[in-house]
Amino acid sequence: MRTPVHVPDTVKNPVSLLGMALATATAALFLVLFLLEAFGFLVNPYLGLLVFVTLPVIFLAGLALIPVGAWRTARRRRLYPEAPEWPVIDLRQERQRVVFAAVLALTFVNIVIVSLAGYGGVHYMESREFCGQVCHETMAPEFEAHQVWPHASVACTGCHIGPGVGSFVEAKLAGTRQLYHLMRNQVPRPVPAPVRSLGRTTDTCGRCHWPERFQGSRLRDIREYADDAQNSETVTGLLMKIGSPGGGPGSGVHRHISLDIEYVTTDEKRQSIPYVRVRDDRGAVREFTADGTTQEQIAGGTRRQMDCVDCHNRPAHTFAFTPQRAVDAAIARGEIARELPFVRREAVAAVSAEYADRTAALESIAARLDDFYRAREGVDARMVARAVSATQQVWARNVFPVMRVAWGTYPNHLGHVDTPGCFRCHDDSHKAADGTTISQDCELCHAIQ
Repeated sequence: MRTPVHVPDTVKNPVSLLGMALATATAALFLVLFLLEAFGFLVNPYLGLLVFVTLPVIFLAGLALIPVGAWRTARRRRLYPEAPEWPVIDLRQERQRVVFAAVLALTFVNIVIVSLAGYGGVHYMESREFCGQVCHETMAPEFEAHQVWPHASVACTGCHIGPGVGSFVEAKLAGTRQLYHLMRNQVPRPVPAPVRSLGRTTDTCGRCHWPERFQGSRLRDIREYADDAQNSETVTGLLMKIGSPGGGPGSGVHRHISLDIEYVTTDEKRQSIPYVRVRDDRGAVREFTADGTTQEQIAGGTRRQMDCVDCHNRPAHTFAFTPQRAVDAAIARGEIARELPFVRREAVAAVSAEYADRTAALESIAARLDDFYRAREGVDARMVARAVSATQQVWARNVFPVMRVAWGTYPNHLGHVDTPGCFRCHDDSHKAADGTTISQDCELCHAIQ
């Protein structure tokens, strides 16, 4: 006849029993939700906080309460002993063998649960949903921009965390600091671009983009539209000299990759570059200094080795710098029908206005365009409806009043029309000791067709 298993006397107290109840309930709930999430039945981004953060914390707290309660009970007995003795473990007794086996089994189950929670927690915290949607208001601008650009399928950690344990730990410490700022409502608005935390592009971008594989020349058409009734189109063809395999590592825009370039910047956004040092492929070194720059300014600036993100600084979170650029792009893509008279002018005016919040903006944009075309005869209502929706999207992808993100908040250094971009260095005012300058010759990078 089997001896019945009894719970040790030391855990027969409210604290330990509460811990058992919490651990058992959260373990069961965690396993159920984990399986539902693993098989795709639950896709809400906030559920990850419950499954991989909240429930494991409660589970571990419950486990901790069990020995705490037992210790308190044993302590009371030691303070008021009658015949204190150390417990004797004798596995020859069937009851003790059963208890020992149960403890081992429960320990194994606990290890499995904690391991699943730890793995799931790390995996979840590296997902786009966690980065962009959990702190929805704070990261809304970056998340919205990320979804509509070519890097939308790339996880946030693919660029923001480099390889190795050091990069992982640094990123998690930064995330902990950001969470503290969020809880204290100390998040800067707008959130500054993390130019210092991206690391070397050979460790991030280089995992997909092969710098040595040059792309030759590409023809790019830039389409712009007038504010007249016909939305007259102007097309500028640019032959972009990206680089040529036959030309070697010194050709095209990608010449910057083949050279050893170091520069000094004096502002956080790297728009002011007063000093550039270039070592060419033969080992010759030249130092270029902008007119009026002092040695004190160079010494007080931030020195950096040039890499891809010095030009491609918004590759995954690109915002239109002006309303005109955004509307022109939407018309060029066919999202806004060019056949609608004055649609370019009206759309630009609608998205240029200041609005208190998203709801007010979308309602006002729709009202403005609807009122304008309602007064005109022979206008296709379906075409107007599509134009309204596309214009609302133009605004919603680029302007976020809560985070104080507006047109031009995040400059894009790729180019030189709306921001200094290339002209930060290529301005003919950066001179070397022998009088040579960093040329502003357009033909270095492109040819107008």
